[in-house]
Amino acid sequence: MTAEARPGAPVPSTDPRTGTVRAHPAREAGPADVDRAVTAAARTLDALADRPRRAALLHTAADLLDAARPEILAAADAETALGETRLTGELARTTHQLRTFAETVADGGYLGVRIDRADPATGRPDLRRTKAPLGVAAVFAAGNFPLAFSVPGGDTASALAAGCPVVVKAHPGHPGTGELCARLLRRAAERVGLPADVLATVHGFAAGTALVRHPLTAAVGFTGSLRGGRALHDLAAARPRPIPFHGELGSLNPVVVTERAAATRAEEIGAGLAASFTLGRGQFCTKPGLVLVPAGHPALEKAAVAAAAQAPAGPLLDPRIRDGYLTGAAHRAALPGVEVLLAPGPAPTPEAPLAVRPGILATTADDLHEDLLEECFGPLTVLVRYRDHTDLHAVLTRLPGTLTATLHHAPDEPPADTRALLARLTPLAGRLVLNSWPTGVAVTPAMQHGGPYPAATTPTTSVGTAAIHRWLRPVTYQDAPQDLLPPELRD
Repeated sequence: MTAEARPGAPVPSTDPRTGTVRAHPAREAGPADVDRAVTAAARTLDALADRPRRAALLHTAADLLDAARPEILAAADAETALGETRLTGELARTTHQLRTFAETVADGGYLGVRIDRADPATGRPDLRRTKAPLGVAAVFAAGNFPLAFSVPGGDTASALAAGCPVVVKAHPGHPGTGELCARLLRRAAERVGLPADVLATVHGFAAGTALVRHPLTAAVGFTGSLRGGRALHDLAAARPRPIPFHGELGSLNPVVVTERAAATRAEEIGAGLAASFTLGRGQFCTKPGLVLVPAGHPALEKAAVAAAAQAPAGPLLDPRIRDGYLTGAAHRAALPGVEVLLAPGPAPTPEAPLAVRPGILATTADDLHEDLLEECFGPLTVLVRYRDHTDLHAVLTRLPGTLTATLHHAPDEPPADTRALLARLTPLAGRLVLNSWPTGVAVTPAMQHGGPYPAATTPTTSVGTAAIHRWLRPVTYQDAPQDLLPPELRD
């Protein structure tokens, strides 16, 4: 994964509705720029050790983002075409994350303190365990969430909460939004008496590889494509001192519909599926991309097609993603044994010449091509018709690791059958969803947003308060005097 560095080259900002390229003051970072950013961030580690000040930073950052809402929404919509309603909700989620992590820091429970006092009778020493920050966190902003998974998003919030300064590799799809949010977070740091360099941004493809290679980078958080993420993961592992790479690399999010559920709730399930896979124009990492439906239940398929056909056409996040969606959907539609129930394709409007429409494909368990087991980013889903449990289990054994797995069943089905299906789905996913839909991720302590590879590269979560643990390591003090212990370990 290499690209020639172009230090100082302008970073374009593209209108996803029309493809118009706008000038933007952001510039690509060269190796010297990355070194300055990471080195300056590393110098702030001691200042970030002040837990009350870290909590104040996160609260203040949330307040400044809320106060700048009109400017942030305008910038994000111009670069992503996600619309004011969606972006208003995303900004609210972003500031909620920041405040939630502020409360997590203040509470201190995330440190997992354990104290085993000395036992003279057995000779056991005094042992006290806490957690310490890893160091500078490199965060790769995601394209589909310009706020909640970008510069001010969950990776940044959780790393700062852990006491790790952050250098963000800004996403090329929304450079202006990223820079605006970075200025607000740096201002928040200064307001609470912390160095502004607790957060910095760098731009450019080559800057990302330089950031992972930098000797002071201690861990990486990434949300993006399988190809790009795997290349960076391997780069992190090949360093002289390998570092943790917490990557989210794509997800198929399979859905299983039992025969009884299809017979009793066909229209409800079909309409729910359409709403889920077209939400955000199919650009959520939790979009249901493969749906196992019992053969011989056309009502469910017709309901899904009818509802999806009513979804308004719209632009995707950028022209590159649009091209990937159209190419990927056309390739899948042309595979042997694939039936096109709703044709995906361009759907230009006067306001958005680059708009697209959703698609639904169908095949059988026997004809399920390997390419259909790879995520197609955008508003496309694939129905797989199965005849019996043998078909169903044969398909499940072929599925890759995924963020979510959904089961639609009927309450009067034998509990043993339902438990057996859940047992087959559990090894595949980090979150199991029953009789609802996986799109939408709550920021709560119990949330798990991660799964077996390739959904994630480590068994952790990038959403919810448990995300803080990615940036920490356990440390035990043995027979340490009270005045040399961290405050949380003292008697």
